[in-house]
Amino acid sequence: AGGYVFKLIGTNTQQVLEDVEAKIAEINQSLPDGLRVEPFYSQADLVDKAIGTVERALLEGTVLVLVFLYLFLGNVRSTLIVIASLPLSVLVAFVAMRYSGLSANLMSLGGLAIGIGMMVDASVVMIENIFRHLEERSDEEVPMWRLVSESAREVARPIVFAMAIIIIVFLPLFTLEGVEGKLFSPMAYTISFALVGALLLALTLVPVLATLSFSKDSAHGEPRLVQWLKGRYRPLLNRALAAPKTVFAIALAVFLGSLALFPLLGTEFVPTLREGTVQVRSTLPPGASLDSAIEYGKRIQSVLREFPEVTGTYSRVGRAEVGGDPEPVNVVSTVVTLKPLGEWQSGRTYEELQTAMSDRVSATVPGLANNFSQPIQLRTDELLSGVQAQLVASIYGDDLEELARIGKEVEALARDVRGATDVRTQQQSGKRQIVVRPDRDALARYGINIDDVLGTLEAGVGGETAGLVFDGIRRFDIFLRLEEDQRGRLDLIRELPLRGAGGAVVPLSRVADVDLYTGPKQISRSNASRRLYVQMNVRGRDMGGVVRDIQQRVASDVALPPGYFVEYGGQFENQRRAMARLYVVVPITMALIFLLLFVAFSSLRYAALIYLNVPFAITGGIFALWMSGLYLSVAGAVGFIAVFGVAVLNGVV
Repeated sequence: AGGYVFKLIGTNTQQVLEDVEAKIAEINQSLPDGLRVEPFYSQADLVDKAIGTVERALLEGTVLVLVFLYLFLGNVRSTLIVIASLPLSVLVAFVAMRYSGLSANLMSLGGLAIGIGMMVDASVVMIENIFRHLEERSDEEVPMWRLVSESAREVARPIVFAMAIIIIVFLPLFTLEGVEGKLFSPMAYTISFALVGALLLALTLVPVLATLSFSKDSAHGEPRLVQWLKGRYRPLLNRALAAPKTVFAIALAVFLGSLALFPLLGTEFVPTLREGTVQVRSTLPPGASLDSAIEYGKRIQSVLREFPEVTGTYSRVGRAEVGGDPEPVNVVSTVVTLKPLGEWQSGRTYEELQTAMSDRVSATVPGLANNFSQPIQLRTDELLSGVQAQLVASIYGDDLEELARIGKEVEALARDVRGATDVRTQQQSGKRQIVVRPDRDALARYGINIDDVLGTLEAGVGGETAGLVFDGIRRFDIFLRLEEDQRGRLDLIRELPLRGAGGAVVPLSRVADVDLYTGPKQISRSNASRRLYVQMNVRGRDMGGVVRDIQQRVASDVALPPGYFVEYGGQFENQRRAMARLYVVVPITMALIFLLLFVAFSSLRYAALIYLNVPFAITGGIFALWMSGLYLSVAGAVGFIAVFGVAVLNGVV
């Protein structure tokens, strides 16, 4: 026996998992010997792994920042002062997250990892300016506190403007809607909280610590690394200044080359999270019995256990309607736990393993429509489009037969598209039904009420409670109905007895027609029309390219009658909506940044000069995506947004 535990909306996942583990331990203490409750699949491992990855990234980033600060500042005390602002900025972010209701998750902590270098920029500028004043004014009789105060006031305005620009750069993330908004808005909030904390610390704590740590004779020359870098930078700079047009032409050519590569980049919603667990959703033909579904589940598990990367399998057949997540009996869901990727001996990637599993299951257990995915990914896909697949082509119209024809054609076209896998059409027909059509004239002759007919059918086929049985303090309903092998026999159903007005027993066949009918399994509706969908996953290719090819083939090869149309949903729909929003909001944000630059420098020329950093800054990102084979996703767009802020900040400095 087995079961699933679902957390309520708004609850903390980590806390729920800890409470479930404690409750399981409590239950096991009360069970008899030889009987235990053992968790088979838990998201706790994934949560710990994800949070651990971010924590490790934060720690490594902090160490790198510390090392590079010392190399470029050349002073232990100044390095420690700057690095002290880092944990305090994170603390400010955590306090703000606590009061705003944000949890420490992969995206919120990821925001801190992205902004870890930006948090120390203001403190570095403040310390560097203090040292400049110490070197230039070493002969003046000025108290240390006054010298630090004057140097701090000198750079306070540029620091405030620079940090404000960085925060404004992330404004587009606050405007995202739907799933993408829930994913990336925590990142924007945590980065903004941390940068505000870093700004306050740079303007207050850093000058105080500098006053306490330094004296008038603390000034020192440039570090050796900086001297070495300057010695090689100056000749390059002089050579570039001697031929400005040539340098600009080369930079412009590289930038235009990156723009030429941009259309070649694939697109997707977000990179797939490797959960370390595979979930297979296998659909049998409609009307499959429970016994056959259980047998298929065992065969699927047997095939999947042959892979050396697999540590265990667990299958569930159907799911009760209680809980809001029903599944029919002809659906077998198999959870496959895997070894850590570092222990795989086959050299496969996750995508290659899923493809190999899909091919072997299809070859060994034919007759199934399989969907290979991951537990959380399946849930996310279902929230996006109502279908447990990454990509959905929804066909709308009125006639079920016409929808079925179009669905078969779309499915055939999608199977030939490179990258489209697990393609199948929604099961709509093939459900065997017993149809009873009462003859009202015959019912009137025998004096039988139609409610009596419905009540007899409900009791014989559906069943009804006839009493209670008590076992100590527990009680159980006595449920009566025909035996399982009799409920599907038309000859027995036709002989169900009815009591007439005169007390005579009349068989059901005398007052009703009982026939077997093969009809639709379900009728889905959306957009004020009937709906049939073709679902698929994408592996080995970008989702945007797959959708583009399918759209072109459907438009050219599928004849759609008037009133029928096809829409594409799932992750593609969210990616398109998010990018459309960013295409509008990012230019507005960049215009606002340009306005801030103009206000800060009171010069249109300086503002434009700083602004030129932005287009050249994205050149490296485009080339990096192209050379690494990664796709342009919403997460990639967030990375470009961060680069915009860094480029402007560098220009301001």
